[in-house]
Amino acid sequence: MQPSGRGYDHGITTFSPDGRLFQVEYARESVKRGTTTAGLKFKEGIVLVCDKRIASRLIIPESIEKLFKIDGHIGIATSGLVADARQLVARARVEAQVNRITYSDTIPLDIMTKKICDFKQSFTQYGGSRPFGTALLIGGVDDNGIHLYETDPSGAYQSYHAGAIGSGRNTVVEFFEKNWKQNMTLNAALKLGLEALRNANDQELNREAVEVAVIDSNGYSVLDRKEVNKQIDRLKPLED
Repeated sequence: MQPSGRGYDHGITTFSPDGRLFQVEYARESVKRGTTTAGLKFKEGIVLVCDKRIASRLIIPESIEKLFKIDGHIGIATSGLVADARQLVARARVEAQVNRITYSDTIPLDIMTKKICDFKQSFTQYGGSRPFGTALLIGGVDDNGIHLYETDPSGAYQSYHAGAIGSGRNTVVEFFEKNWKQNMTLNAALKLGLEALRNANDQELNREAVEVAVIDSNGYSVLDRKEVNKQIDRLKPLED
């Protein structure tokens, strides 16, 4: 008999008799309904690629935020509830500035990720609160190297060479497992990220909906529309 979540998923986050946290599982479902977002390492840094999923031609694509600059060396890509993600982005920016003021130095990626995930985890154990319905890819470069972390609504996190969140996660991860290589050039990483995103959608990319950010020794930068289209033009057409 399938265990029921009734009574363990209304108003509070507590364990069901079979040890499940239903509200956390529901938050993960929110992430799975989100747009596909991918990140991967290349020789000198991190590439973050996202699909904004433009639902109407009346929407101005630039008004949809999926990629965020946290500090000069850190970027975050989101999938799930963007409103929830903005709260975590704001928290991350504060943590980066507190570290800079306290230690006169930039915050390491692992410390930033742990602080954000500790904050997310706290919302899974108190009554009257709910988990954040968003997952984050946190990428950047610090004194210890190049890092890409994937975070979960539960507050769990893992470090990846290449990863993804959102509706097409499994397809993108499978594609990366077959094609990602160490010490890739930036152009190779951009091409691979866009190909993975296209495979997840199983159709040609919407040029107005794709956004790409690069974090390397020069800091965080977002590719302009002309450069993104140039990279998309390098892809071979999908086979019928």
